[in-house]
Amino acid sequence: MTTALRIPREILDIEVAELLKAKPGYKVLGELIQIHPRSLSASGRIDYLSALDRQESWICALKQEALVAIAGEYADEDGGTFGCVDDEEREDVATALRLSPTTAQSRIDVARVLVGHLPNTISALSTGEISVAHATVIARETATAIKNGLSPESVFRVEQTALAHAEFHTPGQVASKVKTTIAKLAPEDFEELVDRARDSRRVTCYPEVDGMATVIAILPAEDAQTVMKSIEAYILKQDAQDAADWSLLSADMKRADALTAIASQALASMAHDVQPHRRPITISVAIDLPTLMGLAENPGQLAGYGAIPASVARRLAADGNWQRFVSDPTTGNLLDFGREKYTPPQELVDYLLARDRICRFPGCRRTGQSSDIDHAQSWETGGETNPANLGLLCRRHHRMKTHGGWSLESNPDGSCLWKSPTGKTFFVPSRPFLEAV
Repeated sequence: MTTALRIPREILDIEVAELLKAKPGYKVLGELIQIHPRSLSASGRIDYLSALDRQESWICALKQEALVAIAGEYADEDGGTFGCVDDEEREDVATALRLSPTTAQSRIDVARVLVGHLPNTISALSTGEISVAHATVIARETATAIKNGLSPESVFRVEQTALAHAEFHTPGQVASKVKTTIAKLAPEDFEELVDRARDSRRVTCYPEVDGMATVIAILPAEDAQTVMKSIEAYILKQDAQDAADWSLLSADMKRADALTAIASQALASMAHDVQPHRRPITISVAIDLPTLMGLAENPGQLAGYGAIPASVARRLAADGNWQRFVSDPTTGNLLDFGREKYTPPQELVDYLLARDRICRFPGCRRTGQSSDIDHAQSWETGGETNPANLGLLCRRHHRMKTHGGWSLESNPDGSCLWKSPTGKTFFVPSRPFLEAV
């Protein structure tokens, strides 16, 4: 009987320490893979993690070159066919890496800055001297200044300052350092940067765990103060009413509830004026009948978020207007019903909104209420107006299918198969009614 050779922990620690100093590459990565981190001492495990982080930086540098090879060194100067920064390139990256189109565009933007304008940063990344996060913030913070014509000499000084700062500081601290350096080197450009930054204002929502979500608002400072003052005013109004339940809330909880109340009042005031697809903008919840009746405790589905507890779904359903859809007990998919008109009748529109919920392009999460109803096979070429041939596409992906060389095969259950101009295919499965999308 043979026994496995057990290498002493001290020797493994020394080996990992040497690998940490070595230039990243496939040979070093191969040796690290052969070592199990639990076989190391506490100090050795930290060195092992640091060594892997250097390898990640090296691989990330290779990915920057690959992204630029796909998307090109420059964005479409005229805004592209669809009025966005990139046309098909963005979708090629998004589908290949299973990213949202917005995230893919962000990756492309960072890669172009690193490869085209920050050679020392990409070099430091490839040798593991800086992390992926450090390289990303350096690229993002310098991108607008470079676009606005910051001289190559100034770009070089900003880059050198950032790299020196990165040795002992976090990515956030490096970002602040870059901003300050640009402001000192080119105060007029900095003034213009702040002015241009207003065009990047946005509000985004990200699902979190335990039935929560994060709403992030990137606003000009004065607008952010307007939002906060509105929240504070609402809190003062509620405090004056001295409601028992309200007084028990923490300050953070009061601010959160105030923001929700203000937004709810605004939404209610527009119910009759804003009606995409001939329906008011609504918060949609899916719940099965046994759970609604209290006979089961299956989770509901909050559109745009995912699973919520049965009690929360019942509470929301009790306060809303009900809309009945019949689903297949085996697959959970909505059952088909057809119409034969070019413009879908309201019943079919409601059916498609419930079936698809979001844009059917891979990775896109644009809500169905702001999407178009698309004929997969065009009406002009014999396509029918029925669930098998209809689906929700956001305006960008609708136009991309019509004019951009992408094709779509649609199925009755809502699943579809996309084919890119390069011949790559991507399957989007159907979306059971009581599951997250």
